[in-house]
Amino acid sequence: MREEIASTAQALVAGDKGLLAIDESNGTCDKRFARWGIPQTQENRRAYRELIVTTPGLGESISGVILYDETIRQRNGDGTPFVRVIVDAGMIPGIKVDLGAKDMAGHPGEKVTEGLDGLRARLGEYSTMGARFAKWRAVITIGEGIPSSGCIDANAHALARYAALCQEAGLVPVVEPEVLMDGEHDLEQCRKVTEEVLRAVFAQMYRQRVTLEGMILKPNMVLPGLGCVRQESVNEVADATVGCLLRAVPAAVPGVAFLSGGQPGELASARLSAMNSRFGSRLPWALAFSFARAIQQPTLEIWHGEEAHVAKAQRALSHRARCNSAARRGEYDVAMERMS
Repeated sequence: MREEIASTAQALVAGDKGLLAIDESNGTCDKRFARWGIPQTQENRRAYRELIVTTPGLGESISGVILYDETIRQRNGDGTPFVRVIVDAGMIPGIKVDLGAKDMAGHPGEKVTEGLDGLRARLGEYSTMGARFAKWRAVITIGEGIPSSGCIDANAHALARYAALCQEAGLVPVVEPEVLMDGEHDLEQCRKVTEEVLRAVFAQMYRQRVTLEGMILKPNMVLPGLGCVRQESVNEVADATVGCLLRAVPAAVPGVAFLSGGQPGELASARLSAMNSRFGSRLPWALAFSFARAIQQPTLEIWHGEEAHVAKAQRALSHRARCNSAARRGEYDVAMERMS
């Protein structure tokens, strides 16, 4: 089983592909629908997911698709399960398994992700349904006096226990410790916190006997807070991010698939491209992407819940996926945006 997990992990970051996250909770998806005046119904969520997974040629840029509990159980218009649609398109189905970040007792302003209770049984069910990898997200906030070591340690421990349970079930864990962009912190503060978080995560991975060759890391890029006056250049972000990873991520990990974390799609692509063009050939792990809004946003704006807009919305999705595929090669250029 260990060899199979390692093979799947390699496949998720192979070539110039990356992951597409369509794992938003029903509540989050409905909020995005509400913004564009789309009725917040189960059928509309299903139709939107169908639009995404049936996009022609998506498997040329996307290696795996992260689903939500509702979505992994859904089917397209002709009755084919989404999981089968994804596999037939040459992609790997995955599933979000955490139950969300909750307020952490005794730690004002900090959160810990829940969902370990009953996880073994849920992973078994998802595996039976065809999932081959799973994702768990922890959130770390930078602020006055935070993050605390207690918050970092609690989330690192939960991530490692989740990862061990995934591998027991034959699934690749996608480990997502996200240092949030919210705040006025500068680039250096984000670098310090991100490195501390990653070191804590991998210390727990060793303790929980997680096979590093059979996991994917999904971290934030090292970025200044959204409220910070100084916003560093694309190359400065690339340098800070790769430098941080080199100090904290073991070489045995097959790949790093960055989250977008609210970055505009074009900027996320440019930053990933800079990392690959400047460092790609010298790194021990692949630098890939695991984006949600940074790929989906133009598609949702175009679709607007209208069947007549599906083809145009799919072209926008395919374009953003191809842009990130180019970023994996270090070849993304903003001029590509005018070719959509």
